[in-house]
Amino acid sequence: MKSETQVSTDTTVSTIAAPSIHTEGAEARLQELRVMRETIPNFVIPTKGETQRLASAASVPPEFVELTAALVKRGDTLGTGSPGADIIRDRMTFADAYGPVADEFDAMAQFLRHSIVAARNEAGSAALDIYSATKRLSKRPRNAELVPHVADMARALGIRSRNAKAKAAARQKAEEEKGHGTAATPATTPAVIPTKQ
Repeated sequence: MKSETQVSTDTTVSTIAAPSIHTEGAEARLQELRVMRETIPNFVIPTKGETQRLASAASVPPEFVELTAALVKRGDTLGTGSPGADIIRDRMTFADAYGPVADEFDAMAQFLRHSIVAARNEAGSAALDIYSATKRLSKRPRNAELVPHVADMARALGIRSRNAKAKAAARQKAEEEKGHGTAATPATTPAVIPTKQ
């Protein structure tokens, strides 16, 4: 899929670059994560709101869970149909063991998001520097060919020229005056002078 932006110089600028080593690397990491996901026991993909629904029973103290597992181990299940003691203990050891793994994934996601922002910042800062230098150079008569490029960059940044802003402000003022008309002066109530009795 190719996206193009029309610029004022009647040329087209492609906004989609050829696949880079970063694209290939990111796809490889995604595949590795999907393979890793298959190796984690008891891995469950939650439905909407499920994590919140499970949180109450998931937060009971480990000592409480162990006491109930010991009771089940003795054979006193009290007819609850609960899983065996081995399964109860297995789920707790899974939760304890994989908690740090989840923390590392959270930290990794946070650091990766920061790295993405840092990369965008570096590219954006360079682009702003180039825009600033090009804008300055375009004011010289011998660099007149840069003027349409400066206009395109300004438009992409959402910057309007002073003339466009002044025209928009004048148009808005005229519309307001046309819509409201001249405000009528309110009628005054004659003052009542108290009479002496």
